[in-house]
Amino acid sequence: MKALLLSMLFLIFSCDIFKEPDCTGLSGGDAVRDECGICGGDGVDGGEAILWGEYYDIATTDSLILQYQGIIGLLIPPAIGCLTNLTYLDLGANKLGGEIPSSIGNLTNLTYLSLTHNGHTGEIPSSIGNLTNLTSLDLRFNRLTGEIPAELGQLTNLTKLNLFENQLTGEIPSAVCDLIESNNLDIDSILDGNNLTNTCD
Repeated sequence: MKALLLSMLFLIFSCDIFKEPDCTGLSGGDAVRDECGICGGDGVDGGEAILWGEYYDIATTDSLILQYQGIIGLLIPPAIGCLTNLTYLDLGANKLGGEIPSSIGNLTNLTYLSLTHNGHTGEIPSSIGNLTNLTSLDLRFNRLTGEIPAELGQLTNLTKLNLFENQLTGEIPSAVCDLIESNNLDIDSILDGNNLTNTCD
């Protein structure tokens, strides 16, 4: 009986240790934990972004390499945009689905972004045009639709742009054509496997 009681106390104590802190308990009032994992209210600093059940410190996470991790059928959480110190983001070959969240445009320190070999649908978010430090953007082998956003022409540091094997349509925007010419990008890495009209010639 004594052993059973001790076991129960240990279980309760263990659960209390690993329970996520109560946001209202930390901040008081009607404080809530936002999508970045930060509690609202006075006196609460820092925070963590919660991605696929894992916690990532917003202040210190500067790279996220999760290719071939077996993340199947899940969406990219909007909280990805909270990791504003990221310089390198690779979520390739996971069979992720759904639309690419517009919050990814918050990651203005990124130099490398790969979402290749997933199942992303919808349009390429125009907010990616905010990522002006990018040198490599790889969105190939998805199911992206619609037109290429003209905002991609703002990515003047790109040395590699892979959009092939999607379901993109329409004309290549003139701003993107200018980028292809000025940065000597491979236009076949944009045209192949899409239904695009080449207006860059």
